[in-house]
Amino acid sequence: MTTPAQTESTEAKAPTSVVLTDVAAQKVKALIEQEGRDDLRLRVAVQPGGCSGLRYQLFFDERSLDGDVVTDYDGVEVVVDRMSAPYLTGATIDFADRIDAQGFTIDNPNAGNSCACGDSFS
Repeated sequence: MTTPAQTESTEAKAPTSVVLTDVAAQKVKALIEQEGRDDLRLRVAVQPGGCSGLRYQLFFDERSLDGDVVTDYDGVEVVVDRMSAPYLTGATIDFADRIDAQGFTIDNPNAGNSCACGDSFS
């Protein structure tokens, strides 16, 4: 796995953040290149919703918010807002491209329960 270079904006002091696998970092980099922009970063957030109470959100974002935790994985910046950080500490984001699974996956040690679709947790 790529070793992260963690930088923190403004006042964020989270000890660790999410882990992005090499495969996921390559996929994010390719998707950003397809967008044709160099100001985008992968934002990972947790929002209320889903069958289990909390839902993951992954999207490209150019914004910098107060308290964001930013981790660089070989040129791919992963951003977590300060409210989501406690739910995502130690979570691993991977990318699967197999016959039985395709897309980004999140292995979160903080999730007590998750639904069958894998989109939400509690």
